[in-house]
Amino acid sequence: MAAALLAGSALTATTATADETSIATVVKIAGIQWFNRMEEGVNQFAEDNGVNAFQVGPAQADPQQQAALIEDMIAQGVDALAVVPMSPEALEPVLGRAMEQGITVITHEAAAQQNTNYDIEAFRNEDFGANLMEQLATCMGGEGEYAVFVGSLTSQTHNQWVDGAIAHQEANYPNMTLVGDKNETFDDAQNAYQKAQEVLRAFPNVKGMQGSASTDVAGIGLAIEERGMEDDTCVFGTSLPSIAGQYLETGAVDGIGFWDPSVAGYAMNKLAMMVMNGEEVTDGMDLGLEGYESVALEGKVIYGQAWVNVNKDNMADYPF
Repeated sequence: MAAALLAGSALTATTATADETSIATVVKIAGIQWFNRMEEGVNQFAEDNGVNAFQVGPAQADPQQQAALIEDMIAQGVDALAVVPMSPEALEPVLGRAMEQGITVITHEAAAQQNTNYDIEAFRNEDFGANLMEQLATCMGGEGEYAVFVGSLTSQTHNQWVDGAIAHQEANYPNMTLVGDKNETFDDAQNAYQKAQEVLRAFPNVKGMQGSASTDVAGIGLAIEERGMEDDTCVFGTSLPSIAGQYLETGAVDGIGFWDPSVAGYAMNKLAMMVMNGEEVTDGMDLGLEGYESVALEGKVIYGQAWVNVNKDNMADYPF
């Protein structure tokens, strides 16, 4: 599905480019499956448009490492930056310097970013979080204790998902109770595993957990499996079948939601080309990509409608 989608997008891609045009996509962390998938979209954009579009990321999920990498891209003289910020606030200074030097900046998962030409979101983040909570609450029978996980306390989207989930629970499921604080995992499955173990020790009656980083539910699922609690707990969160599939199969994870990172990577690069070419970005426009056929434009933020909900019954439809 995704391969056909990206191939089809070439028909609508911006083509007024020069071979020397360079777009650097800078992600939160290199080497994890989520951003490996995003790189497929970046590479497809490069192939479709004959530009030097490439992806880089720091070795660790660290805002300062990401900022230093962006500084390197500025020094190399790239024409545009497509950035998935670990901490939007921490990147404001370096992205501001990039824009002062005439570099086009597009961000993703950073709706409050100020130093950007446009931020593109796959959906309204609070709605996505409420969607995950609705599934968690249904699985829990609308009652009991639950815990929440974020990759970083500074990651805007993760906190918007969790805050949207909590608000949905408070408005609709008064017999559910949030326990503990937001568990910070730094986009690392081992950290999520350890945090889940801590939650299970501190709150032995916990029935549900919601993850935000793509690796969260994998770590949580491992902790659930080790304790044989697959039938006693409900686990939902943002992930990919390639990351969480084995736990979906066993029931240690009950469901995941996501958007295709490859399409998001393609969309960021396409927007960068549009800005560089002086093309207008308008409310309701069709970016020619699945989930972004009729985007909503609010200030600098572009919203698509690109999430999908997946469980063990339909995960084979998303082989990535």
